Amino acid sequence: MRRYAIDPVTLVRLVDEDVSLGPDLQLVGPNPLRSDALAILLSRTRDGRTSERAALELHERMTELRIRLLGDRVSRRTAWGLAVANDWDDLRDAEYLAVARLQADALVAGDPRLAERAAGIVEVVDFAVLRA
Repeated sequence: MRRYAIDPVTLVRLVDEDVSLGPDLQLVGPNPLRSDALAILLSRTRDGRTSERAALELHERMTELRIRLLGDRVSRRTAWGLAVANDWDDLRDAEYLAVARLQADALVAGDPRLAERAAGIVEVVDFAVLRA
């Protein structure tokens, strides 16, 4: 079974495009994943790109998607180490990279900044690997 870490941009895209996940595939992410994705939906609602009703329907689909969320002491410590080693001001990206490093075969990152930061830390793969 292949395991992919995903970021909030990828999670929103999965439900936005109603993607059928490939067989023998598991998704993982840090604990804040769904909240971070919900923040993207809020932003879309506030700037008029989507209705509140549509955003909340997407949120419902996000909650139905099977994702293993992690936030144990080892992943938090790894995130801390990545942030310190790379001189980052916060742990947000480091949390996604820590989970990818510890629990996934690769990272599917829709956020270009996260994909760039992943260089040399974890392999980044294309969104297409998630499709059935």
